[in-house]
Order: sequence, then structure tokens, then C-alpha cells
Amino acid sequence: MSIQPINQITLIGVGLIGGSFALDLKRKGLVRRVVGVDVNQENLERALERKVIDEMAECIRSQSIAGSDLVLIATPVATLPEICTELAYLLSEQTIVSDVGSTKQSAIQAFARYLPEHLPNCVAAHPIAGSDRHGALAAKFGLYEGKKLILCPHEQQNPVALSLMQSLWQAVGARTFIMPAEEHDAIFAAVSHMPHVLAFSYVHQIKDHADGQLYLDFAASGFRDFTRIASSHPAIWTDICLANRQGLLDLIAGQRAQLDTVQRLLEAGDSESLYRYFEEAKATRDDWLEKQG
Repeated sequence: MSIQPINQITLIGVGLIGGSFALDLKRKGLVRRVVGVDVNQENLERALERKVIDEMAECIRSQSIAGSDLVLIATPVATLPEICTELAYLLSEQTIVSDVGSTKQSAIQAFARYLPEHLPNCVAAHPIAGSDRHGALAAKFGLYEGKKLILCPHEQQNPVALSLMQSLWQAVGARTFIMPAEEHDAIFAAVSHMPHVLAFSYVHQIKDHADGQLYLDFAASGFRDFTRIASSHPAIWTDICLANRQGLLDLIAGQRAQLDTVQRLLEAGDSESLYRYFEEAKATRDDWLEKQG
């Protein structure tokens, strides 16, 4: 599909995800002007200096936003209701609204409730290209090359809006997939949200231990690698976990069962069964790594 350059994109939340998307679209000549909105004025100034955006807007209700062809919301998932409420009176009939959050049922619910008349042009999307870095200085060219991008159409979806967003993400190098929001949320509860919960909770276990600081003094690469994602932004992950709470509650119950199994094997001193348990997990991960290339 040939893409006509977009006249204006408004980026609400100027950081790694939205900023990198804007940089690649600008480099490919697919957008003429990017307006940035962010609660952090200094972050906007950095974005302007780095040419991630072309203009700063003080707030969502700025007249600069009214003429946008695409509004990309790249903020924590819990902010969608408030942002959509403010956008409701600014959007033209043709404006596409999309997001980049990692919970899609909550995004579609926010679009339906707070932008009901504009719902056909609302596209729920999730680029799989996260990092523990954030802010405009984290934005970079080529972030999405070869990365997965999931689109979750809803019942009232305008296929033209969906197709355009798919084409834009493909233009910056993403491999696009389409699936129901419910399936998306179940998948990412398992492979993204739950690992973050485990990393945060284990670091907290060390913190709360009487000898925790001593343990940390001797921690090395294994602890670093396992807990890397515990350095992710707490506000973002609080919102994500609450938005996908039921999926996480089910997984937490499953994890308790797994730990109970390990505990029983350790208490029994059952080396053969413990070996098989570890071997099965290793084989599963090694197979996944091989498929990843």
C-alpha cells in the first residue's frame, strides 16, 4: 500500500515509543509536522532540540492539535480516559486516534466510553519494543525494525483507519499482527506483565530481608539479568498491572503452584525430579531462543 505523507501528527507523551515512531516517519518523509504534548516541559524542550517534534503544545486543548490527521497517545494506560475526554471536542471526522499501551481491552473501553462518536477511527495498537529507558532522550531511529506490532480491531472499526495505522507501522519496519484484544491481553499478561511482577516482587523480597543489603553487595550478573526489568518505571507498571489485573491474578495463582512444586521437591531432596523440572524449563526457553534467531 502506497502511503501519502501525513500533514500533522500530534504525539501525546513524548518518549521512547512515540518519539521513535515520529523520528522514523520524519526520516522517511511520511509526516510533515509533529506536535508534541507532554506534562514535562523540559522533556518537550529536549524533544524539540532533537527534532523529535516540530512544535510544543502546552496542553491537549491547544489549537495546534485541532488540525491533526493522527493523534498518537503514548502515555500510561490509566491516562487514556482523561486524555480522550479532552480530545473529544478537538477531533475532526477524519482524525485517527491510536495508542501504544500494552493492555488493549482497557484502551478500547476508554475509546468507546469517552470518544463514542469517533470510535470507528480509534485504533488500538501495541508495539513490542519496550525498554527501561524513557523520555525524549530515549527516542531513536530504527527502534521498530523487525519488531512485532499488534493491532486489535473492535466491532465498530473503520477498516481504512486500521489499514493506515498498519501501513505506518510497517513503514518504520514493524511486523504487524492483528488479533482480538482479549487474546492480546492474555498473551502479554503471561510474557510481559507477569515477568515484571516477579522481578519487582523478588527485588522487594531482598529489600525487606534483614540481610538484604549484604546480599546486594555480593549480587552479580545473574541477579542483574533476572531483575533488569525491575528498573522499569513504577507508574507505568502500576497502571498496566491494574488494567490487566484478572489475567495477572490467574498467573500469580499458577506461579504459587509452581513454587509449591519446587518446595516439595526440595523438602523431599528429590534430585531426579528437580533435575527434570529444571531440564524441561531449560528446553522450553532454549527452543524459544532458537526460534527467535
